Parts: sequence; structure tokens; C-alpha cells
Amino acid sequence: MKSNKDAFRDYLQLEKKYSPHTVNAYLNDIVFFEVYNKENFEQENIEKVNYSQIRSWLVSLVDQDISNVSVNRKMASLKAFYKFLLKTKQIEVSPMLKHKALKTPKIIQIPFSEKELSDLMGQVGSPVGFEEIRDKLIVDMFYTTGMRRAELIHLMVYNVDLTSNVIKVLGKRNKERIIPVLPIIADQLKLYLDERDSVENITDADYFFISKKGLKLSESFVYRLINSYFSRVSEKVKKSPHVLRHTFATHLLNNGADLNSVKELLGHSSLASTQVYTHNSLAELKKVYGDAHPRNK
Repeated sequence: MKSNKDAFRDYLQLEKKYSPHTVNAYLNDIVFFEVYNKENFEQENIEKVNYSQIRSWLVSLVDQDISNVSVNRKMASLKAFYKFLLKTKQIEVSPMLKHKALKTPKIIQIPFSEKELSDLMGQVGSPVGFEEIRDKLIVDMFYTTGMRRAELIHLMVYNVDLTSNVIKVLGKRNKERIIPVLPIIADQLKLYLDERDSVENITDADYFFISKKGLKLSESFVYRLINSYFSRVSEKVKKSPHVLRHTFATHLLNNGADLNSVKELLGHSSLASTQVYTHNSLAELKKVYGDAHPRNK
């Protein structure tokens, strides 16, 4: 008979369709709480804990100078676990029922400016050879599609349709979406595919983006690539694929795109997730308003 933890793992993988990384993070949090509970309350069965025990763990985490964001994530893991036990009738009431998350500071992602993008593209010029062409295309794909790093890494050759100029992306929880490709990017995709054909011994042939050794790209490689490129033109502290995704959304909104369309392009399940990108759009709107209104002359 499966333990509740094993059943919970299956639930996260099969029903919720979480990534292996997310599933492991949830289960690790539960194991850490299990160990804490055993050491401090001599109780191995966490199915029968009360909120005061959970609160005690929370306080101990804060005392270790673990950030509120990290503590909230651990509490979210417990909340999901007890919600699952409730759903499967293992418990009658969740001990997390009245829990409130710790306050966390709002972190505003600062996007790259249009000038920074223009300066970078001016520096890159016309790339030559497989790796240069691939690297420039990766930058452009992030900026013109708004896809996530994992989505780019797992983009399949057969999901790139250069006849219709669209790509099919597999997002969070295996949710598919179609993203249009600009003509200028379609030309780059064709150029890249021509160069890709020259790579010998391709092991991960189904993956669109590969290394010169024929393997799919790693997350760390893609992060370093974006960081390296934007270090040439930007002094921003954070230079990552996610900042480029944020830049994509912000620039669309600044140039008149409606929020719902941006939501669909980003693959957000709710409009609330997309609204975080309106901060910088509002700042741009205020600047335009201030520069243009006669009463401000």
C-alpha cells in the first residue's frame, strides 16, 4: 500500500502535472517538516499534527534567517499536502486552514529598455556559424515570443511551423499554446535550421535548440548566454531570460497591446498574473502624458 507521500507525489505528477523539480521541492519540504516534528514533538505521523506544531516550525525557519519568500513556499507545500489528505479523506480538517502567509516585499522586475535591445542587436550584427546564429536567435526568441526558459529549451523541431509562421509551446502543467512568429524571426529560424543540419552526431534530434555536440541545451547555459549578451549594453543587476520575458510584455503594453492579448501570448491562466507587467507600462504612460499634456508645458 502506498504511503501518503507517495500518493501525493503521484497526484502532483499525474493530476497537477507539475514538473519533476517542483514535485521534488514539495516533497523535500514535507520531509523537512517530518524530521522537525519527530525531533521536537516525538511524533512521526504528520497527518495528525495541529497548527501550533506547524507554527513552531515556521518560527524556527524565520529564526534561521530564511527569507519570508522561502518560508511561504514551504508553508505552501504543507498546505498542498494537507489539502490532498483532505481530498482523499485521510483527514477531516486541514491544520493549515487558518494559516496566513508572511508578508513579502514586492519585487519589481526592471525590464530592458528598447534602446538596450537596439544597442545589443547593433553590436551583434550578422552572426556567422552555427553557435553565433543560434545564440542570437535565442535572444530574439525570448524578446519576440515572451516564452519561458524551460519552454525554449524544450521546444521541439516538429512544433516549429515555418509554413504558417507559428510555434507550439508546451508551458506549465503541459498547457499548449500557439505563438505567432514575426517574418524577421522566421528568416532567422530557417537560417538556424540550415546551420543545424551541419551538426554531426545529434543525440537530441527532436529538440530544436541544441549544442554543437548535438545535445539539448541546459538551463544554466541559456541563463549564462542571456547574462553575457546583456552585460554588453546594460548595467541592470539582473540580466536573465525571465527579464527578457518581462521586457517582451512591457514593450508590447507600452506600444498599445491590450492586456488580454499579452496574457494569451505569455500563457498565463489568469489576468492577475499578467497585471504585474503593467507597472512599467504605467510609468511609460505617465511620461507620455506628462510630455504631451498642454497644462504641463
